[in-house]
Amino acid sequence: MTLFHNYPEPRQGPDAPYKHVDISVPVLRGPSLAIGANIIHSFGFLQNILWGNVGLLSYRKLTTLDTYSPRFDPTVIPIASDAVASSTEALPAPQQTRISGFWTSADYRQRYLSGDLTPTVVVETLLPLIQKDSKSPGRFSIGFLESQADVVRAAAAASTRRYSAGESLGPLDGVPVAVKDEVHLKGYKRTLASKIDFSRDIDATSWCIEKLEEAGAIVIGKTTMHELGIDTTNNNPNTGTPLNPHNPQYYCGGSSGGSAYSLAAGLVPIAVGADGGGSIRIPSSFCGVYGLKPSHGRISAAPTPGLAPTVGVYGPMASSIDDLALAYRLMATPPPATVDPVAAEFASPLLSLSSPSEEKPKKLGIFRAWIDRAEPAVRAVFDKTLAYLQTEQGYTVIDIEIPHLIEGQHAHALTILSELSAGVSPSDTSKLLPHTKMLISATHATSTDYIIAQKLRSLLMSHLAYLFTTHRDLIILTPTTTLPGWKIEGGPKDLAYGVADAKKSTRNMEYVWLANLTGCPAISCPAGYVDETKMPVGIMGMGEWGSEERLLVFAKDHQGVVSAELSTPSGKGAVWADVIGEAERKLKGSSASKL
Repeated sequence: MTLFHNYPEPRQGPDAPYKHVDISVPVLRGPSLAIGANIIHSFGFLQNILWGNVGLLSYRKLTTLDTYSPRFDPTVIPIASDAVASSTEALPAPQQTRISGFWTSADYRQRYLSGDLTPTVVVETLLPLIQKDSKSPGRFSIGFLESQADVVRAAAAASTRRYSAGESLGPLDGVPVAVKDEVHLKGYKRTLASKIDFSRDIDATSWCIEKLEEAGAIVIGKTTMHELGIDTTNNNPNTGTPLNPHNPQYYCGGSSGGSAYSLAAGLVPIAVGADGGGSIRIPSSFCGVYGLKPSHGRISAAPTPGLAPTVGVYGPMASSIDDLALAYRLMATPPPATVDPVAAEFASPLLSLSSPSEEKPKKLGIFRAWIDRAEPAVRAVFDKTLAYLQTEQGYTVIDIEIPHLIEGQHAHALTILSELSAGVSPSDTSKLLPHTKMLISATHATSTDYIIAQKLRSLLMSHLAYLFTTHRDLIILTPTTTLPGWKIEGGPKDLAYGVADAKKSTRNMEYVWLANLTGCPAISCPAGYVDETKMPVGIMGMGEWGSEERLLVFAKDHQGVVSAELSTPSGKGAVWADVIGEAERKLKGSSASKL
């Protein structure tokens, strides 16, 4: 039995029947969005009217919150056992190769060891595809904000030398990786895909990315994101919006949509996103890749000793479960207390690998009224997955209830908006895109509203603790999102101006917000496709604090239901980069020219 610091008091929440009411706010797009945002930004009374009509203050009426203390930080820390952690050299190397057409780190590793490819040839294949050259931009450059070619080439050259000398650093050596712009990366800007510099005079690499680089991974560039991470489409007129590789009429999802795009388009086997609002998992649903939102160590974002960590949780995405597991285990290495004193308290994830394994009961928690919110195409995929897990993998379904989910989502939205608003100076607000500017300008939460929202966070964490202690090793299963993709309804005008659709944004976040607000880890797995659109659908498992390894086992159990169905993007408008194939042809052509 795992022991914890800061574990919530297990306490069953009130009996509160689930009854959903959609937010009723007009959709704004095109020039009307730009004009409306400027007007709202300029007039305080309009901001107050808009804030009052959004409907995010439904939780104010909950008298049950009087018996809960506010909880401002959801961090729950598993106490380290007496076991000795394995060294990173002993980490299980990924074995999965060419999963459903997607290249994995093991594919790169095999070719580097055999000499069939080198990291240098791979990056020389990738750079022309992703660089934003003004005269001849790369075919996939829309997903990237910046790529420091000299730095990338130097890292590849060093990796190539190591392989040549038989001194490889391990399974990630020479493997290309992409990271979201929210991450601090030495030599790169940090704009959060805006026109504002959020580097804060820091020119250093975040701890979790250092761990990947120390293992030999080559960061090929920074990916685009929804401006400030404030919504779930990744629509960004500042930088350009990457279209879904499976169907260009749809968004990739956000806010980590650039990282999801780089994976779904085949550019990298591993990418890094950030969970400022539960959004790591939305792109992995819309793009058909695996995504892990960890709780472990908060995946420390602090870029250099003595600096407070960046708000948010960084987490890996990958084209295979093995790659996801390896990236997580490296990124979650606890930093020194001088880098992040809270994350430093966590045990190494390698402890669980060095401890004797035990057979865990397989339990799925299902809140049926909540699941019923999914649209039919999503629900069909979810039901098929659930049936497989029960009949083929031996999972037992436990009916559960979670109180105040509607009010909780509103409290989550208010919390995120308040914290984002506090991070943007009034003088910078005018530089933001219309949608972002409108949200930041109209966020008029009072201190009382904020505190009550944190009381509701406390209630939900206590109720989840009650569920997890009553049903040990429970995984709460939902679709990743209620929607079978987010279509670009307004076409080119939406991409030029942005879109504000609060109802659809809320629908999109209807399941994922809970893990973000309560700090629980969650994993999203591709589960199938919508027949008509070829859009991927994801399912999500959320576990107890510190249960990342259990979630990875769950993902392996699940993969049998889709292993025969998953494929790289294909069909009209789909985009795909066969990086290893192109690199092999490039090397062969180079060799032939020398003869």
